[in-house]
Amino acid sequence: MSPPRKRRVVLLGSTGSIGCSTLRVARKLADRIEIVGLAAAGSIEQLAQQARDTGVRQVALFDATKEAALRALLPPGVQVHLGAEGLARLATLAAADIVLVAIVGTAGLHPALAAIEAGKDLAIASKEILVMAGELITAAAARHGVKLLPVDSEHNAIFQCLDGHRGGQDEVARLILTASGGPFRTLPAAELARVTPAQALQHPTWDMGPKISIDSATLFNKGLEMIEARWLFGIGMERIDVLVHPQSIIHSMVEFRDGSLLAQLSRTDMCFPIQYALTWPERVAGGLRAPDFATLAKLEFEAPRDDVFPALGLARRAGLRGGTLPAVLNAANEVAVAAFRAGQLPLPGIWACVAAVMDAHEVQPSSSLAAVVAADHWARESASAFCHNSA
Repeated sequence: MSPPRKRRVVLLGSTGSIGCSTLRVARKLADRIEIVGLAAAGSIEQLAQQARDTGVRQVALFDATKEAALRALLPPGVQVHLGAEGLARLATLAAADIVLVAIVGTAGLHPALAAIEAGKDLAIASKEILVMAGELITAAAARHGVKLLPVDSEHNAIFQCLDGHRGGQDEVARLILTASGGPFRTLPAAELARVTPAQALQHPTWDMGPKISIDSATLFNKGLEMIEARWLFGIGMERIDVLVHPQSIIHSMVEFRDGSLLAQLSRTDMCFPIQYALTWPERVAGGLRAPDFATLAKLEFEAPRDDVFPALGLARRAGLRGGTLPAVLNAANEVAVAAFRAGQLPLPGIWACVAAVMDAHEVQPSSSLAAVVAADHWARESASAFCHNSA
């Protein structure tokens, strides 16, 4: 029997938590996964070490001011691409089969589109890509015949539950995204204004970066995932729900029209969805362990407190309205989270900022990249003004 063909991967966002987990998966599955390109924002020491460990000959650095310092750390012969254009060039490498986008925020949008237009499959860990430009991304993927493979644990779970169902969307009654509830799941509403960024970063079940951790504390992470699911699976927002599941063992569920449910379960380790995205349609042994039900004390479920955590309602509103409103929600949230981390806003100020910016926005069609980018810029300016006036 011939050995399996390796999937050659460009990893955008290699120094973040998803990127590091991806490299762990690649090391364990070296016979199936080959890293051919790495990109980071500005962590040059870590990027250089990753280049030495993987032997890649192509890297990209978003912060071009650190070029000389990076080159001094890299092995000889490694080509360096710089800035946003450098990310796009790396995403279109002829040697790559698939591009995994794990860049936090909106910087992943242009390289994602470039990868699709170059015929590369796209593994998506940056939910902002589909929140901002889901219409553009899915249309481009269909036009170029490429596969969109979700890396978020929730969407990867739904992808697994739907895989092989011949009836497609018509069989589905609901997509149910599970949420841990974050560190303030049971905190009285009156106390939320006093929580600190350090407390918000203490996620109860996942080890994630600061932006995603705070989004989990506000439930904006789950709101963004609702919009992402709408585009990934072609399901209307009215059929996408959220259920709080504190143990984070069930990663999401699909309810079918016959009343049955399929759920995907695994331990809280991002290596699971990353591995499945990069080895799909196969399942391979990668040293990951299944949950031990004999030691699980209980699996709990509860409805989210929508009155206390309004992020889900704002996201549903944005997803139902469509156009440029989801991009505005995403951008305003990014600015508000940064302001909260800087001590300029209390935690509830994040929701207030996003709601105010959404209310002020004149929604436009999102059928062009220019319209999406313009809405993103407008929302950032408006959210910055809100945070400044609130400080």
